Amino acid sequence: MVAVTANPRRWWALAALVASMLTLGFDMTILNVALPTMAAELGAGTGRQQWMADAYVVVFAALMLPAGLLGDRFGRRRMLITGLALFLAGSLTGALAPDVNWVVAARAFMGVGGALVTPLALSVLPSLFGADERAKAVGIISAASALGLPLGPIIGGWLLNHFWWGSVFLVNVPMAALGIAACVLLLPETGDPASPRVDVLSAALTATGLGALVYAIIEAPDRGWSDPLILTVFAAAAALLTALVLRERRAERPMLDMTLLAHRGFLFNTLAATLVMFVLSGLLFVLPPYLQAVLGHDALGTGVRLLPMMGGLMLAARGAQPVVARFGARAVVSAGLVVLAFAALLGSRTTAGSGYGFVALWLSITGVGFGFAVVTAMDGALGTLPRDRAGSGSGLLMTLRQVGAAVGIALLGSLLAGIFRDRLDVTGLPPHAAHTAGESVVAAHLVAERTDPASAARLAASANDAYVHGMGVVLLVCGIAALVAALLAALLLPRTASPAREAETGDATMVVAAEDA
Repeated sequence: MVAVTANPRRWWALAALVASMLTLGFDMTILNVALPTMAAELGAGTGRQQWMADAYVVVFAALMLPAGLLGDRFGRRRMLITGLALFLAGSLTGALAPDVNWVVAARAFMGVGGALVTPLALSVLPSLFGADERAKAVGIISAASALGLPLGPIIGGWLLNHFWWGSVFLVNVPMAALGIAACVLLLPETGDPASPRVDVLSAALTATGLGALVYAIIEAPDRGWSDPLILTVFAAAAALLTALVLRERRAERPMLDMTLLAHRGFLFNTLAATLVMFVLSGLLFVLPPYLQAVLGHDALGTGVRLLPMMGGLMLAARGAQPVVARFGARAVVSAGLVVLAFAALLGSRTTAGSGYGFVALWLSITGVGFGFAVVTAMDGALGTLPRDRAGSGSGLLMTLRQVGAAVGIALLGSLLAGIFRDRLDVTGLPPHAAHTAGESVVAAHLVAERTDPASAARLAASANDAYVHGMGVVLLVCGIAALVAALLAALLLPRTASPAREAETGDATMVVAAEDA
């Protein structure tokens, strides 16, 4: 490999990559605070809101592995530029979308771009920096990914207070354009023509299998879990994902190397990280409507009020390594999951009159538990991989983590929607208004605004109580899931990671952990 450390443009190139990763980072959280506003203005029920959140995540998870192979075969700079262009086009489409269906399509398109950008932005670092500077570069790009998390809700809230909802998509355009220009001017082209070819059938099985699974989970509360269509789609998802596993097990050079799951440390650390993402994604989906519709904060205020969790996360992520050195990875992962479970169970006691102080308390604890659990689990998973499978293993880990997030939003969002609809008191409302009010707490408040004052107060109070009860059940489920994960970690995780791999995977762990948040 040709050394490029003497070229001063490498830091400008890194700045372009940082802008790209920062954009992807806050795009993962900016939509959460925008969903209540978009639900009100676009008439989106809980199911449609789930699809707006999940369309990006499902496509992102399904295409990440083939995206990395595309970069290896056809040039990483070329495919990175393509990914940024697709992300830019999806953002423009989302900003100008006339209805919910176009927003969902735009989010899916952005997921294609994000799947290309994420692995390829990391893979070009060795061509830019020598070994003496690479750790510093990885640290900078990791910080950018992590910084995007708290910035997303704040930027989104400010935009929604001053502009229309499409501005949360439009903000991506200049940053993506900057990334494209910098990649064209500054990045060298790198690739590996000897890499495995992209298995189109395996990629299609991944995308259709995950899409069918998420569709069935989201639509089941409306149609019924025993509805023939829902049962058929569940069966199709199981068949497609089973076919994917069987095909990959027979492949000489698989895109999705399932044999890695035979490594005990990798399997159970990955399971812990996936369950953490399941819990966190569900929590971030249900909390903004509570802060906006129930407590009455505006979008910017909602974004700012999510910061305690981000603060706890950053604090734990920085302190994880010395704690692991003192007590061991298994103890830290288990303890982090127990803390996460405690936070969720505490949050399940939230009422409509709790106020923000109580929410800030359990949000902070959530961030601490998440930070200790996910960073340590990532490090443990990557540390068990053989040297020649580090790339495919990290790809599998990131894919499963995204699946956990998608299923968390779909399953927990569906649970919330069903409970809210069942407990909402719509007595005296016309059938159409009653159906609209049952779609979400935001819709119920909009319906209340159009009724007489006495009925409005009763409907708003019922909507708040029904939503808070549903949120409490969701958080209770999250707490139980975290406790189960803690028990599995305590019983099944190996005591330590492989020391020979710790130094090699340290930088990669920082990046993947930041992306997971």
